Amino acid sequence: MKKEIIEKETWWFQQEPQTAPVIYLDNAATTYPKPEILYRAMDYGNRYLAINAGRGSYYLAQIALQEIEIMRKKILQQIHGEEAGETVVTPSATIAMNQIIGGLMLTQKDKVYVSPFEHNAVMRTLYKEQKQKGFTIEELPLVADTLEVDLDKMEYMFSKQPPTAVFVTHVSNVTGYILPIKEIFAITKKITKGEGRVILDAAQSFGIVPIDYSQTPFDAIVFAGHKSLYGPMGIGGFVKHKDFQLDSFLAGGTGSNSLNLSMPKGKDGLEPGSPNIPAILGLCASLVWIKDEGADNIFTHEQKLTECCIRQLKKIEGVKVYTPANPDNRIGVISFSMENYNVNEVAQILDDEYDIAVRAGYHCAPLIHSYLQDKEYGGTIRVSFGWFNTEEEIKIFVDSIREIMEG
Repeated sequence: MKKEIIEKETWWFQQEPQTAPVIYLDNAATTYPKPEILYRAMDYGNRYLAINAGRGSYYLAQIALQEIEIMRKKILQQIHGEEAGETVVTPSATIAMNQIIGGLMLTQKDKVYVSPFEHNAVMRTLYKEQKQKGFTIEELPLVADTLEVDLDKMEYMFSKQPPTAVFVTHVSNVTGYILPIKEIFAITKKITKGEGRVILDAAQSFGIVPIDYSQTPFDAIVFAGHKSLYGPMGIGGFVKHKDFQLDSFLAGGTGSNSLNLSMPKGKDGLEPGSPNIPAILGLCASLVWIKDEGADNIFTHEQKLTECCIRQLKKIEGVKVYTPANPDNRIGVISFSMENYNVNEVAQILDDEYDIAVRAGYHCAPLIHSYLQDKEYGGTIRVSFGWFNTEEEIKIFVDSIREIMEG
């Protein structure tokens, strides 16, 4: 199959797919497979509603616009955010983060804090803006033994230099650590008297790990459709507090007030370009699927697989597992290294000889690897689980690691 893909550009058009069975353990990058309801919804969207929503008064445009509003509402319902939040739709979580960081209009006097677990969707965007604007970026402190956020030290840092904004991921895409987001939010707002902005990157957690916006109203929560929401690629966005105002960072057509060359204020000014209606229908379908399956059930399933895998990997001599000590503070993602092996070599062996798909390297998370001290291995091997993985797959995977280590 791999050879056919390389040699035959239109293989997907000329025949039914004939993919080999594979154990897919890269759900932190993209959940796969997707629920069947998503495929049906996206097929319907491509066949019947792939038009410009809100750009016309005709019936189909109004139906497509209605689907967007349904998706916005479902996103808010997922985190109990109907009262204070509003949903901004973007093509991806990365673009959402660019819009937030650019829309903050940071200046040289500002102080920005990040957790050491942040993805490059945050770090590269902040670094780009920092080179132009000159603001300061500081890392939140970690407890050396556990690699968990040191809240006492963080509060002391904030008291000395209050944050303009704090960027924190909900779940590390490297170690699976669930960060104490409620505490970080509370301390930030207390120290800054409500002025410090807290931006939550929930790309790895939205829909699965509980977020109660009614109790912890973050200024913005970024989501990615294709990860923990089990939706398609090409759709993401953020929930922002209604009182949190952002300047427009991207410009273009919005379908409204077209003679005005300035971007409109509010949500319209944050959504230039044509919305991806098929992806929006796919995400709506995934949200329905999550509700039917139960987010708690999906969370519990991922935790069960995580603990099963960690327990077995730790029994293999020469394997070093990087994971939070407290099982209540981790989910779905495990990083590890293997003595005398480069991580990319292991990933290639797993693919070629065992048909197991894993991720190897630094996972677009540049800061945490200095704490893990994994650079001699080329980063970490990462396995990440989803609803469609099984304990039998974990057993096959661990057995393959054992065989590689035994030569």
